[in-house]
Amino acid sequence: MIIIVMGVSGSGKTTIGKLLADSLGWEFSDADSFHSPENVDKMRRGIPLTEADRMPWLQDLQTAIKHWLQENKNVVLACSALKDSYRQFLVSDSDRSTNPKSDRIKLVYLKGSYELIQMRLQERSNHYMSEKLLNSQFDTLEEPLDTISIDVAQPPQIIVQNIRTALRL
Repeated sequence: MIIIVMGVSGSGKTTIGKLLADSLGWEFSDADSFHSPENVDKMRRGIPLTEADRMPWLQDLQTAIKHWLQENKNVVLACSALKDSYRQFLVSDSDRSTNPKSDRIKLVYLKGSYELIQMRLQERSNHYMSEKLLNSQFDTLEEPLDTISIDVAQPPQIIVQNIRTALRL
């Protein structure tokens, strides 16, 4: 199974994803590690990525997801997946596209207020995604309707437990 933990920068995708993977004994992967050096440089300079910038990144993520599914791996993937079209693309070649009720890919949306996320980004250091890009993240965000939505104002351990309960894991 693949669990995609999604949300805007600062919502806790990496922190929650790692904790969730550890609690399940699964692998963890961060979509940030799939970005090209050019994309990272743009984001570090506060320049939002274009659709053209994102496409190779999305293709690499889609390939990784297909590979994990073929190998029957259990992976928690932290990935912004802000637009519905990105989420659809990531799972388009998986068995979910032919079987929409497939349980092999689950989406968990970490939802938080702009103010809370902004505060978290201000406190964060050593990350290329700056607070300057928060507006573009929220502008791009298309909140998923068909997924598990988790309030990120809660402590991380509670968030992980809520995810496990919602997914029956």
